[in-house]
Amino acid sequence: MAFAIRQAGIHDAAAIARVHVASWKTTYAGIVPDAYLAGLDEQESARRWADRFAAGDHLAFVAEADSGIAGTDPGIIGFISGGPSREALGNCDAELYAIYLLHSQQRLGAGRLLTHALATALRDMGHQSLLVWALEENPAVFFYQHLGAVRIAVRSIEIGGAHLPELAFAWRSLDELVRVTSTPAPMSLGIAEL
Repeated sequence: MAFAIRQAGIHDAAAIARVHVASWKTTYAGIVPDAYLAGLDEQESARRWADRFAAGDHLAFVAEADSGIAGTDPGIIGFISGGPSREALGNCDAELYAIYLLHSQQRLGAGRLLTHALATALRDMGHQSLLVWALEENPAVFFYQHLGAVRIAVRSIEIGGAHLPELAFAWRSLDELVRVTSTPAPMSLGIAEL
């Protein structure tokens, strides 16, 4: 599959919100309460993303589908966001805040490309290691492990009145993550790929 990866800006807030909300509704169906998912609002999400871009406290990259991919509308189909670690955990100095892809675009290699872009940018800024939190039942857990992340913590978080286990994973070396994600994904991608 052909994806273009580029750094995102405030002009991408609405498209990122569309992917964010759509991905939550497919990824977390049966995990997060239905009422919470039904209440997700693209306009509110777009405002939050615009505020994040205006604050300038994170990096974001988007994946755009090539208009030549059959069955795919051209445009943003996924994104990744990260920056300095928001908490002291596992000696990680950077954090992957979010990575989401439209359901139809998962397991095609865009997640690997997005991760490579973020890891490279964070490393170039002087960061050494990377942390990510994921709900335990999120299929992306396998993706992180496939890319070499190790589980370092667990906590319970509340979403829509439900208390859900959330796992922390760490990459101890951004250099290694950049190396792993620069290798093309196998032709037959399984659940381990986003």
